[in-house]
Amino acid sequence: MKKSMILGTLLLLVLTALAGCQKVPTPNERLSDYTKLWNKQDFTKMYNQYLSTESKKEYKTKDFASRYKKVYEDLNVTKLHITFDSVKKDAFKNKDKVKIPVNITFETVAGKVSYKKTAELVKEKRDKKTNWYLNWDPSYILPNLTQDDKIQLSEQNPERGEIFDRNGKGLAINAKAYQVGVIPGEISKKTKEKVAKLLGISVKEINQKLGQSWVTENVFVPIKEVPQTEKELLNKLTAMKGVSLQTTEVREYPYGEAAAHLTGYIGNITADELKKLKNKGYTANSVIGKRGLEQLYDEQLRGEVGAKISIQKPDGSTSVVAEKTVKNGKDIHTTIDAALQKKIFNQMKGNAGTASAINPKTGDVLALVSAPSFDPNEFVLGMSNSAYKKLADNKKQPLLNRFALTYAPGSTIKPITGAIALNTGTTTTTATKTIKGTAWSKNSDWGNYKITRVHVNNSPENMEKALILSDNIFFAQTALDIGANKFAKGLQSFGVGENIPFDYPLKDSQISSNGKFSNDIQLADSGYGQGQMQLNILHLAVAYTPFINDGNMIKPHLLKNEKTETWKKSVISSQTANTVAKMLRQVVADPEGTGHAANISNAKLAGKTGTAELKTSKKDKNGKENGLFVAYDANKKNVLISMLIEDVKNHGGSGLVVQKVTNVFR
Repeated sequence: MKKSMILGTLLLLVLTALAGCQKVPTPNERLSDYTKLWNKQDFTKMYNQYLSTESKKEYKTKDFASRYKKVYEDLNVTKLHITFDSVKKDAFKNKDKVKIPVNITFETVAGKVSYKKTAELVKEKRDKKTNWYLNWDPSYILPNLTQDDKIQLSEQNPERGEIFDRNGKGLAINAKAYQVGVIPGEISKKTKEKVAKLLGISVKEINQKLGQSWVTENVFVPIKEVPQTEKELLNKLTAMKGVSLQTTEVREYPYGEAAAHLTGYIGNITADELKKLKNKGYTANSVIGKRGLEQLYDEQLRGEVGAKISIQKPDGSTSVVAEKTVKNGKDIHTTIDAALQKKIFNQMKGNAGTASAINPKTGDVLALVSAPSFDPNEFVLGMSNSAYKKLADNKKQPLLNRFALTYAPGSTIKPITGAIALNTGTTTTTATKTIKGTAWSKNSDWGNYKITRVHVNNSPENMEKALILSDNIFFAQTALDIGANKFAKGLQSFGVGENIPFDYPLKDSQISSNGKFSNDIQLADSGYGQGQMQLNILHLAVAYTPFINDGNMIKPHLLKNEKTETWKKSVISSQTANTVAKMLRQVVADPEGTGHAANISNAKLAGKTGTAELKTSKKDKNGKENGLFVAYDANKKNVLISMLIEDVKNHGGSGLVVQKVTNVFR
């Protein structure tokens, strides 16, 4: 028993001795660990584990961690980098205090801040362990900052760049509006109800604004912005007691719903957006493009915020820490023709669909239309919850940007199928097919599946006649003649299945879900624009440019003064291009042509109609149909329009689209 007690005592003495011999970290090591946490902005650990007893007495956690955090967030501190010059052992050997030079740099909303600080570390014994701790003061946050100083941040917002069409007409401009507001102590309940009705908002929304913490009886409380052009509305509002106006600057979209999906609109940055864009100079006060061109070119349009960070002393004197001059945003000049954009949209009013217009010789995109639409000015001026709900619940989906999507091209793909067949030597212009009746099936392997056509032509039919009549069976058979690999390769040469080289993000067109034809039925269906084939409306327009440019496919562009470029060279031969172009003219010129309604006197139109069936299954006989028409003036060759209208079954089919496109050219 005595022996074991002696051994236990000896072991305890050894452990105690070892503990006493534990190595004390050097000031360099302690400061290194502290700066690692600093670089990570882990202020709580910095305070709890590294601050000296004296510093903790003078500065509570809220003075340290909370203040650090708030200042860094308010000033948008990024790229924080702290370094120091290590001191030699002789500088702290047998000493209880050491000073080490520290270099601090970081970026802020007002620019770069860079300064030197002398860190003072003291040796302290805590919990029977000796270590080095930092004597901290607020000048670690900003140079020369003390506990009683105030940090001031002043910002100057840049003037947002404007967006113009090719002729200098404003698509998104800076304008003046009136801020309608009320004086809480002067407005009655009845007046409040009248104001709500006139502004298209609820009384609840007005009460929410009046319930803000800063509101007092006699202050002006902004309710909603109203354009200066709404004179009648403004007169009604200001005639009521307790209602007044203040002038304010707003973003205005002169073409409203006609160009809404193209221009987009601006709004206050959200917390999620700020989190993603914080390192690009955005702040909690930033206004940001929410969709369309406003979002696409936001970095150029917004400019750079001017900012100044100052420290104000108790005596009123100030010193500037960092300052950045405001830089106004850049104007964007597009290829869009606002008048044409509006004409096309007006033709599509009342329908759901999309359209694009390009100059097929230069690649200038002249119009991108999505219908139905919304008024982007309402988003900027302050849309009520009920108004937004009405848009969101609309079955025709006015908030959906259709020109960014893809659709089955229907018979508008037939000229491309024909061009691939001619270009690969699969057929010739004189070769004919004799097809009987309105339905056809390749063989018994197809079961009950048949391909149908509208126009019966039991006599020998060449490609031109098949295009004039828009014969599904002819082009289904032609796709089979070409073969799966050659047809897929031919479509790929037209850019189907790859990214469209265009600034505005558009969904990629596809040959099928996997880029291949899984069987003969899918191959045959794809020959006349069904199957799983999908094309974007702009891509469809661009795909017709080889017929105008001797076989070369133009690259579309959106910014004015960009040079004309070819996206795909020699997609088809010049001979094939000219041959198909003549056929496209006959689709309109021939009295039997599906596009004959476009045969007007003031333009020599050429083009192709299309109807795409949207069936949920092969047995579905009542599926909806989309109508399409692609057309250009064969004489001028300066405008090519592709248009799609949804749900045209029992509404005139593709003939409805032909009428609308023709009206634009007329």
